Amino acid sequence: MHRDISREGPHEDGGAPQQNAVDTPLSTLNTPPMFTLPLIAVLAIYAARMVELATPRGVIRGPVSERWSLRIFWLVGSMIFIGSIAEYFIRGRGLDWPWFAAGAACALGSFALRRRAIAALGRFWSLHVEIRDEHEFVQDGPFRWMRHPTYLSMLLELLAGALILRATFTLCLVPLLYFPALAFRLKIEEAALIAKFGDAYRLYIRTTPALLPRLWPHSP
Repeated sequence: MHRDISREGPHEDGGAPQQNAVDTPLSTLNTPPMFTLPLIAVLAIYAARMVELATPRGVIRGPVSERWSLRIFWLVGSMIFIGSIAEYFIRGRGLDWPWFAAGAACALGSFALRRRAIAALGRFWSLHVEIRDEHEFVQDGPFRWMRHPTYLSMLLELLAGALILRATFTLCLVPLLYFPALAFRLKIEEAALIAKFGDAYRLYIRTTPALLPRLWPHSP
């Protein structure tokens, strides 16, 4: 039997040969704990989202314009979530700290932005396009910076899972799947808001971007 001495360190004082450490980057360690940590993080994000949706809120109910856009959002989110996990297992990449940190930052930003948007909308918060008779034109909180902060938070959440799992193929699918669904939703929602608030909302559209926050807040 031949012995591979290329991996043995120098003998000292007649002791046993020492094996050199394998040159594996710390960012891609694939031991079981390192492999499961990204999965746990993504599942925690999903669980936190479900808890948030199940939280009762004292909202005012109104007529729902349509229900398909929410179903499309759920479909897109499920495809990205399942696709990211499947790609993670298929490619077996394991934990990568820079990717994990980028995804965690997106997740934290998503939750913080959505919580502020929900707080600003208060009793007018809804998952649907739902305009009430007593609906108020909200322009404070994150709505000073962008018209649709909750949709930006959704985008950040989708990016978070793909980044944490380093699912690069699924990451490329996020804009391809999400933006068409978002365009469909915005067409319906902004038409309903214009019908309710008229020129005031048209001015809001001209002065405040839809998703990317402006450099200075809009003054109501």
